[in-house]
Amino acid sequence: MIRILIADEHAIIRRGLKQIVETTTDMVVACEAAQGFEVLDGLREEPVDLLLLDMSMPGIAGIDLIRRVHGERPTLPVLVLTIHNEAHVVYRALRAGATGYVTKDSEPEVLLAAIRKLAGGGRFIDPKLVDKMVFGPRLGDASAQEILSNREFQVLQMLAAGKSINEVAANLMLSAKTISTHKMRLMQKLGIANNVELIRYAVRNELAIIA
Repeated sequence: MIRILIADEHAIIRRGLKQIVETTTDMVVACEAAQGFEVLDGLREEPVDLLLLDMSMPGIAGIDLIRRVHGERPTLPVLVLTIHNEAHVVYRALRAGATGYVTKDSEPEVLLAAIRKLAGGGRFIDPKLVDKMVFGPRLGDASAQEILSNREFQVLQMLAAGKSINEVAANLMLSAKTISTHKMRLMQKLGIANNVELIRYAVRNELAIIA
């Protein structure tokens, strides 16, 4: 039996995923999490065979959360289930320790196949993303992905998605001063002088995501 931890901030999504899992005879939802710290607590408290993880949750999330999970449970399969289909996001997730990546518009059969493959020791990439992974820009092609820290990159994405400093701070559970410092550093690293250039850079490199 494959014991799964479902991590998504939206209760309706978690309920839908649980219903999909309940159609099988070889899987069960062991626990759920709506925030990053709940994921870490759940993994420590419950025997789990696979983490089904959304990239965007309150608090620690995304690449940072994947790294934390991988550091604590290096052999645990992590299947990312997200709305984000950008190649650079997939690459960063895989580099951080994810072993599979599926988008939320996939058919349930694709998700279940991914879970079974990861639980069996394999890896899985959503078939719709294969062309982007093979023919799209590699991780090193966009300088931000190599130059910036994971936190700076995350702040860049949120700012580019239209969030204010205070909104980013609240989402990441950090102070506005800390976010302002990250913003200043990432702009210096990228040679960006103002907010307009920041938005243009993010849009040009397809870095803006809603988080």
